[in-house]
Amino acid sequence: MSSKQGAIDIQNLSLHLGQGQQRFQALNQVNIQIQAGEFVCLLGPSGCGKSTLLGALAGHLGFTSGELKVDGEAVHKPHPDRGLVFQHHTLFPWKSVIENVAFGLKMKGIAQSKRLKQAQCMIDLVGLSGFEQKFPAELSGGMQQRVEIARVLINQPKVLLMDEPFGALDAQTRIRMQQLLLDIWQDIQTTVLFITHDIDEALFLADRVLIMSHRPGQIIEEIPLNFSRPRDIDIVTTAEFTQLKKHCMHALKREILEDMSRLNPLGIPKKATAEG
Repeated sequence: MSSKQGAIDIQNLSLHLGQGQQRFQALNQVNIQIQAGEFVCLLGPSGCGKSTLLGALAGHLGFTSGELKVDGEAVHKPHPDRGLVFQHHTLFPWKSVIENVAFGLKMKGIAQSKRLKQAQCMIDLVGLSGFEQKFPAELSGGMQQRVEIARVLINQPKVLLMDEPFGALDAQTRIRMQQLLLDIWQDIQTTVLFITHDIDEALFLADRVLIMSHRPGQIIEEIPLNFSRPRDIDIVTTAEFTQLKKHCMHALKREILEDMSRLNPLGIPKKATAEG
């Protein structure tokens, strides 16, 4: 599975959430361009709109203004070309691994023999050969996420949208999953937009890191990464990696402090308290 499609173009994207007095601006004039096949990580303080941006790109959230396109086509609704992976798996507990992976093809009306064959290829790709007949509850957290990734990849998406997919895993499993994801990505050449709170993870995985401001979220910095590929975990001990990590930490700390300065001790915007 290989494709050179999946270019993302986001222009002046603004998005509001909520209704009436609860309505607020989540994103403000976001501009992002991602080349087909590029791996981009998105960092930002909690609540800055990272997941909201991913939801808009997936087609699940409507936006207030601006443009959002994949390969020149406007995004207005979900599509299998844009696969979404969350922090917690969404597998069907009553289906086996191979049935979960093949489910998307079943919905497309593909014959059982063909969809099971393709599902087996995906299972092999994520390193779960021998677990085809297991159920999600019989798997570890890392294995469940492998199945989730295989289930998304079987649709051959142009874009893979990942919302902290390894955030719930222990440190060792997380490192293994990061390396697995890079191995898969180098094979399939799909575009990846990956959200994480972990600076080390972002710097290890990405071609570029984008840093978002506090809410309403904007892209405030772009950091190109020149580490060679394929990547080895040893890069995290290099002086260049350490310097980039410090830079990201300072940028995020600055945004967090600015956000806190706008709030009273109860976490309520000062403007709102002044107006009663």
